[in-house]
Amino acid sequence: MIVFCVFLVLCYDLVQAQFPRVCVTEEALKSNSCCPLWKDRSPCGSSSGRGICRPQIVPVFGEFGKVPQYNDDRLNWPKYYFSNACECFGNYSGYGCGDCKYGHFGEKCDRKITIVRKEIRELSLLERKRFFSYLALAKITKSPDFVILYTGDRHHKDTYRFVDAAIYDVFSWIHYYSTKPILRNGTFDYSTNYAHQGPAFPGWHRLGLLFLERQIQLLTGDENFALPYWDWRGEKKCSICTNDFLGDNDVEGFLSRYSHFAFWKSICSGYNYVDSYCLAADDFNQLQILHRKPGANPHAQSPPTFQDVEDTLKFKHFDTYPYNRNAKHSFRNALEGFLNPSDGMDLHKTTMHNLMHNFLGGTMSEVPISSNDPMFILHHCFIDKIYEKWLHKYNASSDVYPENDQPGQGPNECATPYFPCYTNKQLLQKSDAFGYKYSIYQGL
Repeated sequence: MIVFCVFLVLCYDLVQAQFPRVCVTEEALKSNSCCPLWKDRSPCGSSSGRGICRPQIVPVFGEFGKVPQYNDDRLNWPKYYFSNACECFGNYSGYGCGDCKYGHFGEKCDRKITIVRKEIRELSLLERKRFFSYLALAKITKSPDFVILYTGDRHHKDTYRFVDAAIYDVFSWIHYYSTKPILRNGTFDYSTNYAHQGPAFPGWHRLGLLFLERQIQLLTGDENFALPYWDWRGEKKCSICTNDFLGDNDVEGFLSRYSHFAFWKSICSGYNYVDSYCLAADDFNQLQILHRKPGANPHAQSPPTFQDVEDTLKFKHFDTYPYNRNAKHSFRNALEGFLNPSDGMDLHKTTMHNLMHNFLGGTMSEVPISSNDPMFILHHCFIDKIYEKWLHKYNASSDVYPENDQPGQGPNECATPYFPCYTNKQLLQKSDAFGYKYSIYQGL
């Protein structure tokens, strides 16, 4: 893999997270700017009215923005890394305004398409094979737009490196990168991260799924491609853990050699050190192969029930104080699985989203690298569908996103590390704003 030296990072106090390839060039690093030229040779396509290069204006999270050498490199995303970035107009989007907003297509981004995400068992044999083929292609195709970061020492930027990665691995890396413990004044805080344990949880994962879906659409030219979901309510075992679907496994957790994902390896696996990022990213031989052991965990032997989902949807408050894993009567905390949905008070029972990760075991139970297993997509699409159901039930919109003191999870903070910036509250809106909807399956 190509490795880019980042000694310039030290000089210009710049590291990038979702790393547009064009913004880790020497010229971009020197300018402290991520405003690439579009086809008309103007920054952000300004001559064509697509966007403009402008200073970043994002809220700074508390005192943790004051001593950057001892704080998390992801904090106050992306202000800490870029003085300037593209602001796109109308339906234009992307780090250089060369793409369209989700749900829009065409040279002028004036074609609106609403795709339908279906339950995987609703897919025809041809549709299912196409899905698996697209995933395989995304797993072996180097991302033309993004590179990923790895380091053996998060305290020292001279150890940071950028490397090439496959499109699917970029998606997996984004989840991994966002779930690493937050560095606060030189020490690591395990109690929170940028993707979980706070009000950003549903929207952050919604944006991740949109990112992968869009990357596959661009890769294949299939504008109607939609990710499927798995409605796991009430199952006693994993009904899609067969070689016709996501793959059978042996008693040790290794996937069948006849499954679609038998030989997939997990990016950022092998070295789960708190002070490192994706340490084995440039050494394919060190990466772990996918594994899965549904039902083997004695505390998670079956998925959530139909009633669990109905109970979760009873909570009318999107989130409640203290806006973390201790929030009670909170839809977000019940959906995430830290709160028992049956009473809205019990914080000692693992449920919903968290229960499914534990139930599936193996790679899915290792939270930072769980997105390497395509089961992650199906599971989170269903979590997103429940989120969508809640949005419609209470006609909720961004104005119910709460002010809170969780780093990276404030309403006007950018979802870390997506680029361009999507504020957390922007992601609290119905799916048709992003160009997709869900099929109705088993009454939901």
